[in-house]
Amino acid sequence: MTDNRDEQPRVIAVSRDDVHRFSKPVVDEVTLVAGWGIEGDAHAGTTVQHRSRVARDPSQPNLRQVHLFHAEVFDEVAEAGFRVEPGQMGENVTTRGVDLLGLPTGTLLHLGDEACVRVTGLRNPCQQINGFEPGLLREVLGRDEDGSVVRKGGVMSVVVTGGAVRTGDRIRVELPVGEQQALQPV
Repeated sequence: MTDNRDEQPRVIAVSRDDVHRFSKPVVDEVTLVAGWGIEGDAHAGTTVQHRSRVARDPSQPNLRQVHLFHAEVFDEVAEAGFRVEPGQMGENVTTRGVDLLGLPTGTLLHLGDEACVRVTGLRNPCQQINGFEPGLLREVLGRDEDGSVVRKGGVMSVVVTGGAVRTGDRIRVELPVGEQQALQPV
């Protein structure tokens, strides 16, 4: 049995880390900064901060300022014997009640009372996931019945409006106007 609170899309955890590690520690609150990312997080900045992308071209715009991951995947992988908790997949914001992977590019996610991010694309799950938990990559990267790749590594976004985001904050989804584009890896 679920109560109405569980049906409302919510932030169930926030995480940040000032160094580049796979998992991020859960904290009480994060501060989003417009055009920058999460204050105090190693992936914040106007240009790419992910080491593999910096090596290719450090002048690329940072389309991966804030990583959001839906806790429903934790439920799915638990059925396969994996225990994953907020922050462990490297996400900054863990959500429940929003089909992040089904959102179109450009969707605005209003987090709490102030903050807003624009979804830029999918996180492409990588081998680091198997370093965290051997075999987990096959659970978050697979193929559908048509043979298309299915990526369950969450979505990436940029900060449109800054503000504090906390566990329990509501999430409001604002779909883009006009033709909607399916998310692609960024």
